[in-house]
Amino acid sequence: MSKQRIDRSPDLKRLRDEGYDIEVRERFLLVRSFPYLNTKKEVHYGILVCALDWAGDVTTAPQTHAAFFIGEAPCHESGRAMTEIIIGGRQQLEPGLSVDHALSAKPIEGKYPNFYEKVKRHAEIIGGPAKVIDPNAKPEVFPVIETSETESVFKYADTASSRAGIAIASAKLELGKIGIVGTGGTGSYILDMVAKTPVKEIHIFDGDIMLNHNAFRSPGAPSVEELREKPLKAEYFQKLYSKMRRGIVAHPSYVTEENVQELKQLDFVFLSMDGGPAKQFIVQKLQEWGVPFIDVGMGLELVKGAIGGILTVTTSTKEKTDHVLSRIPVLTADKNNDYSRNIQVADLNALNAAMAVIKWKKLVGFYHDFEHEHFSAYTVDGNRMSNEDRK
Repeated sequence: MSKQRIDRSPDLKRLRDEGYDIEVRERFLLVRSFPYLNTKKEVHYGILVCALDWAGDVTTAPQTHAAFFIGEAPCHESGRAMTEIIIGGRQQLEPGLSVDHALSAKPIEGKYPNFYEKVKRHAEIIGGPAKVIDPNAKPEVFPVIETSETESVFKYADTASSRAGIAIASAKLELGKIGIVGTGGTGSYILDMVAKTPVKEIHIFDGDIMLNHNAFRSPGAPSVEELREKPLKAEYFQKLYSKMRRGIVAHPSYVTEENVQELKQLDFVFLSMDGGPAKQFIVQKLQEWGVPFIDVGMGLELVKGAIGGILTVTTSTKEKTDHVLSRIPVLTADKNNDYSRNIQVADLNALNAAMAVIKWKKLVGFYHDFEHEHFSAYTVDGNRMSNEDRK
Protein backbone atom coordinates (compact mmCIF):
# COMPACT_ATOMS: atom_id res chain seq x y z
CA MET A 1 0.00 0.00 0.00
CA SER A 2 1.47 3.33 -1.01
CA LYS A 3 2.68 6.05 1.33
CA GLN A 4 0.23 8.43 -0.34
CA ARG A 5 -2.71 6.25 0.67
CA ILE A 6 -1.57 6.24 4.28
CA ASP A 7 -1.22 10.02 4.13
CA ARG A 8 -4.85 10.37 3.01
CA SER A 9 -6.12 8.69 6.20
CA PRO A 10 -5.43 10.80 9.30
CA ASP A 11 -5.61 7.83 11.68
CA LEU A 12 -3.09 5.74 9.73
CA LYS A 13 -0.83 8.72 9.17
CA ARG A 14 -0.84 9.49 12.88
CA LEU A 15 0.17 5.93 13.71
CA ARG A 16 3.04 6.10 11.24
CA ASP A 17 4.15 9.55 12.43
CA GLU A 18 4.21 8.38 16.04
CA GLY A 19 6.54 5.54 15.11
CA TYR A 20 4.26 2.51 14.73
CA ASP A 21 5.52 -0.07 12.25
CA ILE A 22 2.42 -0.37 10.11
CA GLU A 23 1.72 -2.26 6.92
CA VAL A 24 -1.50 -1.35 5.14
CA ARG A 25 -2.99 -3.96 2.86
CA GLU A 26 -6.24 -3.71 0.95
CA ARG A 27 -8.27 -5.44 3.65
CA PHE A 28 -6.05 -5.44 6.74
CA LEU A 29 -3.83 -3.25 8.90
CA LEU A 30 -0.77 -4.99 10.33
CA VAL A 31 1.04 -3.35 13.27
CA ARG A 32 4.42 -5.02 13.72
CA SER A 33 6.82 -4.89 16.70
CA PHE A 34 3.86 -5.08 19.11
CA PRO A 35 5.25 -5.87 22.60
CA TYR A 36 3.60 -8.42 24.90
CA LEU A 37 4.41 -10.88 27.71
CA ASN A 38 4.28 -14.65 27.23
CA THR A 39 3.49 -17.21 29.91
CA LYS A 40 7.14 -17.17 31.06
CA LYS A 41 6.87 -13.43 31.69
CA GLU A 42 9.26 -12.76 28.82
CA VAL A 43 8.91 -9.72 26.59
CA HIS A 44 8.22 -10.72 23.01
CA TYR A 45 7.00 -8.86 19.94
CA GLY A 46 4.03 -9.87 17.84
CA ILE A 47 1.78 -8.40 15.16
CA LEU A 48 -1.61 -6.82 15.75
CA VAL A 49 -3.99 -7.28 12.81
CA CYS A 50 -7.16 -5.25 12.23
CA ALA A 51 -9.67 -5.55 9.40
CA LEU A 52 -9.75 -2.23 7.55
CA ASP A 53 -12.86 -0.31 6.54
CA TRP A 54 -12.65 2.17 3.65
CA ALA A 55 -14.65 5.05 2.28
CA GLY A 56 -13.07 5.21 -1.15
CA ASP A 57 -9.34 5.49 -0.51
CA VAL A 58 -9.69 6.87 3.03
CA THR A 59 -10.31 4.81 6.17
CA THR A 60 -13.63 5.11 7.94
CA ALA A 61 -14.52 4.23 11.54
CA PRO A 62 -13.86 0.54 12.33
CA GLN A 63 -17.02 -1.50 11.92
CA THR A 64 -15.89 -4.01 14.55
CA HIS A 65 -13.96 -3.84 17.78
CA ALA A 66 -12.48 -7.30 17.12
CA ALA A 67 -8.82 -7.71 16.19
CA PHE A 68 -6.28 -10.49 15.68
CA PHE A 69 -2.81 -11.27 16.96
CA ILE A 70 0.20 -13.12 15.56
CA GLY A 71 2.43 -14.52 18.29
CA GLU A 72 2.02 -16.38 21.56
CA ALA A 73 -0.96 -15.66 23.78
CA PRO A 74 -0.47 -12.21 25.34
CA CYS A 75 -0.34 -12.42 29.13
CA HIS A 76 -0.72 -10.38 32.28
CA GLU A 77 2.24 -9.60 34.57
CA SER A 78 1.49 -12.84 36.43
CA GLY A 79 2.00 -14.88 33.27
CA ARG A 80 -1.70 -15.68 32.97
CA ALA A 81 -3.05 -15.49 29.44
CA MET A 82 -5.47 -12.65 28.71
CA THR A 83 -8.43 -15.00 28.33
CA GLU A 84 -10.82 -12.09 28.88
CA ILE A 85 -9.94 -10.70 25.42
CA ILE A 86 -8.74 -13.85 23.61
CA ILE A 87 -11.85 -15.29 21.93
CA GLY A 88 -10.43 -17.52 19.20
CA GLY A 89 -7.44 -19.43 17.90
CA ARG A 90 -5.45 -19.86 14.73
CA GLN A 91 -7.14 -19.04 11.42
CA GLN A 92 -6.36 -17.83 7.92
CA LEU A 93 -7.71 -14.39 7.09
CA GLU A 94 -6.58 -14.34 3.46
CA PRO A 95 -3.93 -16.09 1.36
CA GLY A 96 -0.58 -15.41 2.98
CA LEU A 97 -2.04 -14.02 6.21
CA SER A 98 -2.70 -16.38 9.13
CA VAL A 99 -3.20 -15.28 12.74
CA ASP A 100 -2.78 -17.12 16.05
CA HIS A 101 -5.48 -15.46 18.14
CA ALA A 102 -8.74 -13.56 17.74
CA LEU A 103 -9.23 -10.69 20.21
CA SER A 104 -12.21 -8.80 21.56
CA ALA A 105 -11.43 -5.62 23.47
CA LYS A 106 -14.64 -3.60 23.27
CA PRO A 107 -14.31 0.07 24.22
CA ILE A 108 -16.67 1.69 26.73
CA GLU A 109 -18.21 3.72 23.92
CA GLY A 110 -19.05 0.52 22.08
CA LYS A 111 -17.11 1.34 18.90
CA TYR A 112 -13.71 2.79 18.11
CA PRO A 113 -13.88 6.18 16.36
CA ASN A 114 -10.85 5.40 14.18
CA PHE A 115 -8.00 2.96 13.77
CA TYR A 116 -5.57 5.12 15.70
CA GLU A 117 -7.67 4.79 18.85
CA LYS A 118 -8.18 1.09 18.23
CA VAL A 119 -4.46 0.37 17.93
CA LYS A 120 -3.57 2.60 20.90
CA ARG A 121 -6.12 0.80 23.10
CA HIS A 122 -4.72 -2.60 22.19
CA ALA A 123 -1.20 -1.31 22.82
CA GLU A 124 -2.27 -0.33 26.35
CA ILE A 125 -3.95 -3.66 27.08
CA ILE A 126 -1.46 -6.02 25.46
CA GLY A 127 1.71 -3.96 25.83
CA GLY A 128 1.10 -2.67 29.37
CA PRO A 129 2.42 -5.75 31.19
CA ALA A 130 5.46 -5.90 28.90
CA LYS A 131 6.28 -2.29 29.67
CA VAL A 132 6.25 -3.06 33.40
CA ILE A 133 8.96 -5.67 32.83
CA ASP A 134 10.87 -3.57 30.30
CA PRO A 135 10.14 0.19 30.15
CA ASN A 136 11.68 0.25 26.67
CA ALA A 137 9.14 -2.24 25.31
CA LYS A 138 7.15 0.14 23.14
CA PRO A 139 5.35 -0.29 19.81
CA GLU A 140 6.71 3.10 18.65
CA VAL A 141 9.85 1.74 17.00
CA PHE A 142 10.11 4.26 14.15
CA PRO A 143 10.97 1.82 11.35
CA VAL A 144 12.68 2.94 8.17
CA ILE A 145 9.93 3.61 5.64
CA GLU A 146 11.12 3.09 2.09
CA THR A 147 9.50 4.91 -0.81
CA SER A 148 9.32 4.25 -4.55
CA GLU A 149 10.52 6.61 -7.27
CA THR A 150 6.94 7.58 -8.05
CA GLU A 151 6.22 8.47 -4.42
CA SER A 152 9.13 10.68 -3.41
CA VAL A 153 12.60 11.97 -4.23
CA PHE A 154 13.63 10.49 -0.89
CA LYS A 155 14.48 6.82 -0.61
CA TYR A 156 12.78 6.71 2.77
CA ALA A 157 9.88 8.79 4.03
CA ASP A 158 10.40 12.28 5.44
CA THR A 159 8.61 11.65 8.72
CA ALA A 160 10.24 14.75 10.27
CA SER A 161 8.00 17.11 8.28
CA SER A 162 4.83 15.14 8.93
CA ARG A 163 5.56 14.74 12.66
CA ALA A 164 6.15 18.48 12.96
CA GLY A 165 2.99 19.28 10.99
CA ILE A 166 4.83 21.35 8.39
CA ALA A 167 4.08 19.22 5.33
CA ILE A 168 2.14 22.06 3.67
CA ALA A 169 5.09 24.43 4.04
CA SER A 170 7.55 21.74 2.90
CA ALA A 171 5.52 21.19 -0.28
CA LYS A 172 6.58 24.68 -1.39
CA LEU A 173 10.11 23.32 -1.72
CA GLU A 174 9.09 20.73 -4.31
CA LEU A 175 10.87 22.69 -7.01
CA GLY A 176 12.39 21.44 -10.23
CA LYS A 177 16.15 21.92 -10.49
CA ILE A 178 18.59 23.58 -8.09
CA GLY A 179 22.25 24.16 -8.88
CA ILE A 180 25.20 24.49 -6.48
CA VAL A 181 28.36 25.88 -8.07
CA GLY A 182 31.25 24.96 -5.81
CA THR A 183 31.10 22.42 -2.98
CA GLY A 184 33.89 23.69 -0.76
CA GLY A 185 33.19 24.44 2.88
CA THR A 186 30.06 26.55 2.47
CA GLY A 187 28.83 24.88 -0.72
CA SER A 188 28.95 21.42 0.81
CA TYR A 189 26.83 22.58 3.74
CA ILE A 190 24.37 24.18 1.32
CA LEU A 191 24.13 20.81 -0.40
CA ASP A 192 23.56 19.07 2.93
CA MET A 193 20.62 21.33 3.74
CA VAL A 194 19.06 21.44 0.26
CA ALA A 195 19.37 17.64 -0.07
CA LYS A 196 16.93 17.34 2.85
CA THR A 197 14.23 19.23 0.97
CA PRO A 198 11.91 17.70 -1.69
CA VAL A 199 13.64 19.47 -4.60
CA LYS A 200 13.45 17.14 -7.59
CA GLU A 201 17.01 17.59 -8.87
CA ILE A 202 20.18 19.04 -7.32
CA HIS A 203 23.00 19.71 -9.77
CA ILE A 204 26.51 19.87 -8.28
CA PHE A 205 29.21 21.72 -10.24
CA ASP A 206 32.77 21.26 -9.00
CA GLY A 207 35.95 20.14 -10.77
CA ASP A 208 38.03 19.87 -7.60
CA ILE A 209 39.24 16.75 -5.79
CA MET A 210 38.12 15.75 -2.28
CA LEU A 211 41.23 16.06 -0.10
CA ASN A 212 42.08 16.11 3.61
CA HIS A 213 41.42 19.81 4.11
CA ASN A 214 37.97 19.49 2.52
CA ALA A 215 37.04 16.84 5.09
CA PHE A 216 37.50 19.34 7.90
CA ARG A 217 35.05 21.87 6.49
CA SER A 218 32.35 19.63 5.04
CA PRO A 219 29.44 17.68 6.54
CA GLY A 220 30.06 14.05 7.36
CA ALA A 221 33.34 12.22 7.82
CA PRO A 222 35.09 10.59 4.84
CA SER A 223 37.27 7.62 5.66
CA VAL A 224 41.01 7.42 5.05
CA GLU A 225 40.32 4.93 2.27
CA GLU A 226 37.91 7.32 0.56
CA LEU A 227 40.39 10.19 0.71
CA ARG A 228 43.17 7.99 -0.69
CA GLU A 229 41.06 7.43 -3.78
CA LYS A 230 41.02 11.23 -4.36
CA PRO A 231 37.47 11.32 -5.71
CA LEU A 232 36.16 14.35 -7.53
CA LYS A 233 34.07 16.38 -5.09
CA ALA A 234 30.97 16.35 -7.27
CA GLU A 235 31.06 12.57 -7.56
CA TYR A 236 31.93 12.09 -3.88
CA PHE A 237 28.96 14.17 -2.72
CA GLN A 238 26.65 12.59 -5.28
CA LYS A 239 27.47 9.16 -3.88
CA LEU A 240 27.10 10.40 -0.29
CA TYR A 241 23.69 12.02 -0.66
CA SER A 242 22.32 9.45 -3.09
CA LYS A 243 22.09 7.14 -0.08
CA MET A 244 19.27 9.35 1.13
CA ARG A 245 17.58 10.67 -1.98
CA ARG A 246 17.24 10.58 -5.72
CA GLY A 247 17.99 13.35 -8.18
CA ILE A 248 21.57 14.24 -7.22
CA VAL A 249 23.34 15.06 -10.52
CA ALA A 250 27.12 15.43 -10.53
CA HIS A 251 28.92 17.76 -12.94
CA PRO A 252 32.59 17.04 -12.13
CA SER A 253 34.00 20.15 -13.80
CA TYR A 254 34.28 23.87 -13.21
CA VAL A 255 31.72 26.17 -14.82
CA THR A 256 33.32 27.98 -17.74
CA GLU A 257 32.21 29.71 -20.93
CA GLU A 258 32.13 26.28 -22.58
CA ASN A 259 29.56 24.73 -20.23
CA VAL A 260 27.84 27.71 -18.57
CA GLN A 261 24.72 26.96 -20.65
CA GLU A 262 24.02 24.08 -18.27
CA LEU A 263 23.00 26.64 -15.64
CA LYS A 264 20.30 28.05 -17.90
CA GLN A 265 18.08 24.99 -17.35
CA LEU A 266 18.04 25.48 -13.59
CA ASP A 267 15.31 27.11 -11.50
CA PHE A 268 17.70 28.45 -8.88
CA VAL A 269 21.46 28.56 -8.31
CA PHE A 270 23.68 28.84 -5.25
CA LEU A 271 27.12 30.34 -5.97
CA SER A 272 29.75 29.27 -3.47
CA MET A 273 32.96 29.90 -5.37
CA ASP A 274 35.92 32.28 -5.23
CA GLY A 275 35.78 35.63 -6.94
CA GLY A 276 37.37 36.19 -10.32
CA PRO A 277 36.54 36.47 -14.04
CA ALA A 278 34.74 33.10 -14.08
CA LYS A 279 32.41 34.21 -11.31
CA GLN A 280 31.76 37.53 -13.01
CA PHE A 281 30.85 35.72 -16.22
CA ILE A 282 28.49 33.33 -14.41
CA VAL A 283 26.74 36.19 -12.58
CA GLN A 284 26.24 38.10 -15.81
CA LYS A 285 24.81 35.05 -17.58
CA LEU A 286 22.42 34.17 -14.76
CA GLN A 287 21.10 37.71 -14.73
CA GLU A 288 20.82 37.73 -18.51
CA TRP A 289 18.74 34.53 -18.40
CA GLY A 290 16.65 35.66 -15.43
CA VAL A 291 17.77 32.73 -13.28
CA PRO A 292 17.56 33.73 -9.58
CA PHE A 293 20.61 32.96 -7.47
CA ILE A 294 22.25 33.47 -4.10
CA ASP A 295 25.95 34.17 -3.66
CA VAL A 296 27.74 33.44 -0.38
CA GLY A 297 30.92 35.11 0.78
CA MET A 298 33.32 34.98 3.72
CA GLY A 299 35.82 37.69 4.52
CA LEU A 300 37.93 36.62 7.52
CA GLU A 301 41.16 37.90 9.01
CA LEU A 302 43.56 36.75 11.70
CA VAL A 303 44.22 39.45 14.29
CA LYS A 304 46.23 38.85 17.47
CA GLY A 305 45.74 35.12 17.22
CA ALA A 306 41.94 35.19 16.78
CA ILE A 307 39.72 35.14 13.71
CA GLY A 308 37.14 37.75 12.91
CA GLY A 309 35.29 38.92 9.85
CA ILE A 310 32.03 38.98 7.95
CA LEU A 311 29.78 36.44 6.23
CA THR A 312 27.60 37.68 3.38
CA VAL A 313 24.58 36.47 1.44
CA THR A 314 23.66 38.31 -1.76
CA THR A 315 20.38 37.47 -3.49
CA SER A 316 19.53 38.15 -7.12
CA THR A 317 15.94 37.79 -8.32
CA LYS A 318 13.98 38.87 -11.37
CA GLU A 319 12.57 41.71 -9.29
CA LYS A 320 15.91 43.06 -8.04
CA THR A 321 19.39 42.85 -9.58
CA ASP A 322 20.79 46.39 -9.42
CA HIS A 323 22.72 45.79 -6.20
CA VAL A 324 24.50 42.61 -7.20
CA LEU A 325 27.74 43.84 -8.79
CA SER A 326 28.41 46.19 -5.89
CA ARG A 327 27.93 43.40 -3.35
CA ILE A 328 29.76 40.44 -4.92
CA PRO A 329 33.57 40.59 -5.32
CA VAL A 330 33.47 38.97 -8.77
CA LEU A 331 36.44 40.67 -10.39
CA THR A 332 39.34 39.42 -8.29
CA ALA A 333 39.81 36.73 -5.73
CA ASP A 334 41.34 38.08 -2.52
CA LYS A 335 44.58 36.15 -2.20
CA ASN A 336 45.41 37.90 1.09
CA ASN A 337 42.24 36.74 2.79
CA ASP A 338 43.20 34.59 5.79
CA TYR A 339 40.22 32.32 4.99
CA SER A 340 42.22 30.96 2.05
CA ARG A 341 44.85 29.74 4.53
CA ASN A 342 42.81 28.87 7.63
CA ILE A 343 40.38 26.10 6.79
CA GLN A 344 39.32 25.18 10.32
CA VAL A 345 36.13 27.19 10.22
CA ALA A 346 33.45 24.59 9.60
CA ASP A 347 31.10 26.43 11.97
CA LEU A 348 31.24 29.61 9.87
CA ASN A 349 30.88 27.58 6.68
CA ALA A 350 27.74 26.00 8.10
CA LEU A 351 26.40 29.37 9.30
CA ASN A 352 27.01 31.01 5.91
CA ALA A 353 25.25 28.09 4.23
CA ALA A 354 22.32 28.28 6.66
CA MET A 355 21.92 32.01 5.96
CA ALA A 356 21.75 31.27 2.23
CA VAL A 357 19.33 28.36 2.51
CA ILE A 358 17.04 30.29 4.87
CA LYS A 359 16.91 33.14 2.36
CA TRP A 360 16.11 30.71 -0.45
CA LYS A 361 13.31 29.22 1.64
CA LYS A 362 11.97 32.71 2.23
CA LEU A 363 11.86 33.31 -1.52
CA VAL A 364 9.62 30.26 -2.08
CA GLY A 365 7.34 31.04 0.88
CA PHE A 366 8.53 28.42 3.34
CA TYR A 367 9.48 31.13 5.85
CA HIS A 368 7.89 34.51 6.45
CA ASP A 369 9.75 37.32 4.71
CA PHE A 370 8.59 40.79 5.70
CA GLU A 371 11.72 42.76 4.82
CA HIS A 372 12.58 41.14 1.47
CA GLU A 373 16.25 41.91 1.97
CA HIS A 374 18.58 41.00 -0.90
CA PHE A 375 21.81 41.38 1.07
CA SER A 376 22.64 40.14 4.57
CA ALA A 377 25.90 40.38 6.48
CA TYR A 378 26.86 38.66 9.71
CA THR A 379 29.78 40.06 11.73
CA VAL A 380 31.52 37.47 13.89
CA ASP A 381 32.55 39.97 16.55
CA GLY A 382 29.35 41.03 18.28
CA ASN A 383 27.07 38.56 16.47
CA ARG A 384 25.66 41.43 14.44
CA MET A 385 23.33 40.78 11.51
CA SER A 386 22.43 43.50 9.03
CA ASN A 387 19.85 43.33 6.23
CA GLU A 388 20.00 45.73 3.28
CA ASP A 389 18.96 46.14 -0.38
CA ARG A 390 15.29 45.58 0.24
CA LYS A 391 13.03 45.01 -2.74
